[in-house]
Order: sequence, then C-alpha cells, then structure tokens
Amino acid sequence: MNETSNLLSRLSSLGIRLTPAREEVVNILTATDEHLSAEDIFFRIHSKDPSIGLTTVYRTLELFEQNNIVTKFEFGHGRAKFELSEEFSHKKHHHHLVCTKCRKIIDYSDFLNEEQEYVEKTERGLENKYAFKINCHIIHFYGICGDCV
Repeated sequence: MNETSNLLSRLSSLGIRLTPAREEVVNILTATDEHLSAEDIFFRIHSKDPSIGLTTVYRTLELFEQNNIVTKFEFGHGRAKFELSEEFSHKKHHHHLVCTKCRKIIDYSDFLNEEQEYVEKTERGLENKYAFKINCHIIHFYGICGDCV
C-alpha cells in the first residue's frame, strides 16, 4: 500500500470524512519531501482548485496533527512547517539542520553509532533523573548551510 492509500485508509478508520480539500492536502504531503507551511500547501491546492480556502487548509492540518498524521515544526521562520509523521512517510526518524540565512531545512538521518548511543544514553539518564518516560525526541541544529557559507 502506498503512502497516500495508507493515509486515506487511516483517515477513514478514524471516522474522518474524506473531503476534496483533505484529499488534496494528503496528495500534496505525500508527493513531497519538503517541509511545507500551510500557505505553501494552500498555494499548491489553490492553483488546482481555487474554491479551497486557506482556513480550510489550516483546519485540515490541525485535524491531521491532532490525529498524529502530520508533525508540526517551529523552526523560527515565523511560519510553522509540516511533514507527514513517520508512520505515513517513507522517511525514517531524522533530525533537522536549519540554515539561519536562507532557511533551508535539511533532513539528517544518517546517524553515526556514537551519535545514536549518546542520544539513547541521554534519554535513559533523563528518564531516571526525572521519572519521565520518553516516547520520542526532536532535534534541530541551527547554523549556516554550505550554499550560504
């Protein structure tokens, strides 16, 4: 089953009505590896179907976030960015490298063994110190990309 079919099936199983706008948002999210803002998604939809408004896109993304279909990120650019959650994406767990100059976002998933061991050790330490069960983590590194140096 491809990402789009998997996602549409999940929406149906959750009792979420599959409106044309929701299907378009799904199509856009599954067709790209980019981190898109609601406005980015709206402009892509609007060129195909001008009857779908920005408010509808925002509501759809909010619904998808509440149901763990998308993950919302704040990278400090003034606009939240969205990507499909790991369950519905071909991407595996990754971190982000964020260029503070051009705002490019690079997915980083080719972790070294030492990096993975360090993060796992940090998680275990935090769990023990604070009696807190960690389910996941998000790491963003900010700097200047190779194109902007």
